[in-house]
Amino acid sequence: MNAPLTLSTHSAIAEIPSDVWDRLGDGNPFTTHRFLDALEKSGSVGPGTGWQPLHLTIERDGLILGAAPLYAKSHSQGEYIFDHAWAQAYMRAGGAYYPKLQCAVPFTPATGNRLLSPDPEVRRALLSGMTQLAERGGASGVHVTFCTEEEAELGAEAGFLPRVTQQFHWYNRGYAGYDEFLAALSSRKRKALRKERQRAQAFGGSIRRLQGDDLRPEHWDAFWVFYQDTGSRKWGQPYLTREFFDLVHQTMRDDVLLVLAERDGRPIAGALNFLGESAVYGRYWGCVEDHAFLHFELCYHQAIDYAIEHGIERVEAGAQGEHKLARGYLPAPVHSLHWVSDPGFMGALAQYLDQERSAVDDEIEILTDWGPFRKSDS
Repeated sequence: MNAPLTLSTHSAIAEIPSDVWDRLGDGNPFTTHRFLDALEKSGSVGPGTGWQPLHLTIERDGLILGAAPLYAKSHSQGEYIFDHAWAQAYMRAGGAYYPKLQCAVPFTPATGNRLLSPDPEVRRALLSGMTQLAERGGASGVHVTFCTEEEAELGAEAGFLPRVTQQFHWYNRGYAGYDEFLAALSSRKRKALRKERQRAQAFGGSIRRLQGDDLRPEHWDAFWVFYQDTGSRKWGQPYLTREFFDLVHQTMRDDVLLVLAERDGRPIAGALNFLGESAVYGRYWGCVEDHAFLHFELCYHQAIDYAIEHGIERVEAGAQGEHKLARGYLPAPVHSLHWVSDPGFMGALAQYLDQERSAVDDEIEILTDWGPFRKSDS
């Protein structure tokens, strides 16, 4: 008979051995120990940020069999699966929506395993442990965001409410080059993208892709300026600190692809991607000069070029953005799980999510049909 499973919480990822944590992961760069550690050591999450680490591990006989990135949240910022309306409704009804528990990677709308274990029993125990922590700690509920479809199904069996939203992803159909990808598009879209790339690349400078030891501190200095500009316009203030990028350089420079546009020897725009085993993940963009279509070139077309050249399965270009459709990115479902302790509110959420799933399914079907691919290839 197996010994019982034991649940433990950790206020810092550094409390868990990196080799143990990474052994349980799926190769996704964002759930690696080094990425989560960079967030914490840089002060991007932790005291004063509204993201308080509360990571879980499951042990049996002293051996860690499973883990999950977990945070106590005092707001709903930096999540990208939006529940602001839920929070307002909950508080109008007299409840305290915050704190809540969030099983996620902060500021990172990229799908990957959140229940880090190959054993379904352990994954179920992680979900059960989260709800017990919420009840004991006075949190309103638990939210598991950007999980895999398999985890969503497991969570639904465990009493969580599954939610489906959407992003736009580009899929590599074994293209030999960008021209072969263009050949799969309708004639009008093909001509439009050729013209767009020509205009973007005529900005008066050059475009470079940097990774690994090609990355230098001055490249991060330039990108920090870009990131601050974009962050201040989108969120009021950037989520990540400057030190975060230094730590990424130290521990993850082989896992990133920085695309820089330079003019007169000076970086003027950049797009930062993280590299997984099967995907290029577009994360941040910024510029100090505006040039027609340069954003699309650095963020979307260059990522496609890289994926084709390296035989990578797909490009995930982040949250939202129907403009990505015209660049060959198709709508893809995104999964999350939600549980609240109040039974009445849980029932209302279940009804809402049923209706939302139907609407999202319809939208994905319509947008796919509107996509740029020739109908015989879509």
